[in-house]
Amino acid sequence: MNTTKKIISAALLSAVSSLSIADTKVIYAGQLLADARQAPQSQMSVIVEDGKIKAVKKGFVEMGEYEGATLVDHRDRFVMPGLFDMHVHLQFELGPNNKIETLTESSELVAMKSVMFAERTLKAGFTTVRDLGSEPQAMYALRDAINKGWVDGPRIIAAGQVSITGGHLDIDGMRHDLLEKYTAPYVCDDAAECQKATRQAIKYGGDAIKIASTGGVLSDTSTGTGQQMTDPEIKAVVDTAHALGRKVASHAHAAEGINAALRAGVDSIEHGSYSNAESIKLFKKSGAYLVPTLLAGHTVVGMAKSSNFMSADIKAKALRVGEDMKAAFTKSYKGGVKIAFGTDSGVSIHGTNAHEAVLMKEAGMSEKDILISATINASDLAGLSSSVGQLKAGYAADMIALEQSPLKNIETLKSVSWVMKGGKVVK
Repeated sequence: MNTTKKIISAALLSAVSSLSIADTKVIYAGQLLADARQAPQSQMSVIVEDGKIKAVKKGFVEMGEYEGATLVDHRDRFVMPGLFDMHVHLQFELGPNNKIETLTESSELVAMKSVMFAERTLKAGFTTVRDLGSEPQAMYALRDAINKGWVDGPRIIAAGQVSITGGHLDIDGMRHDLLEKYTAPYVCDDAAECQKATRQAIKYGGDAIKIASTGGVLSDTSTGTGQQMTDPEIKAVVDTAHALGRKVASHAHAAEGINAALRAGVDSIEHGSYSNAESIKLFKKSGAYLVPTLLAGHTVVGMAKSSNFMSADIKAKALRVGEDMKAAFTKSYKGGVKIAFGTDSGVSIHGTNAHEAVLMKEAGMSEKDILISATINASDLAGLSSSVGQLKAGYAADMIALEQSPLKNIETLKSVSWVMKGGKVVK
């Protein structure tokens, strides 16, 4: 009887061991950038177990140590952490049919479309994104479905939006009854209302809060890009969100709106198109990040010049602001402002997110700092720096492989050949 028990126990231990090994992957890396702040290392091995990094070892480990594990041989490639995009809109892509689609596509179909855009984004090497403007419940559902492993997509930080009436995040450019139907769910018009709207947005699932302290380029109105939310309204949102453990991102073009948001304590400024000397001082004092979205500016300028679907108001703003964003980014970067990578994809085409890096390089940012912005800085802004953004023991096994080093040729980020997220190879 004792012998039988021993045999059964040995068999069970063997089965458990086999299951453990079956979930183990060994990645050989010709060059490994484990931390974008450090130099890459040659001939490294990354051991992945149950979706997390178990160890990072020098040399190419003997597979006999990991019998039954899967080998991923990237001895001829550059391996680095998965990229972050801190400003996306996964439910749409800008184009001539957007208003028609609002009326013809059901919310359910839009949700299905977001699954497609999420998968494209992931396969482009972006394993974590922050969605800053979608129909909230559908985006929360996509976030949760991805977390459960039901569909493939990047890890999503899904923001709730708080808007003033008639502000950039409210609906515009439609007849009155449609304006009433599509008015944003969390609209406010004084500090007390904005406090309540923020609490509601968080109650219903927001991982973060987005506001628009200024007008926007794509608002179909002639109200401009100056400050629109009042200082007390901005402060009410920021204080309420922070009290509930949520960060605040502020869409902001004009300097007065940027500076008001920074004084109120926002965690990031999106676009920052007309940052001035005071803005740079406030960025550095507060520790807030700039999410530049140069790709959005590049995209709307091209559309304004080559197509006729934009209204006259939108086209005028696109040509003016889109051309000015790069100069403001260069000043901010050279002034020591912290930068987190973000594209505003949805304005641009999903899956082309890495072109932002090319535009950042053209604007004077070093390749090293671009990679830091898309990993270390972005993970800090996301509040995930203890679990993603680096390749080290205990972190999520999010990584990409490239044919060349992006430290020598940033364009190579546009051609990611292999993607792993949470230990699962998705490309």
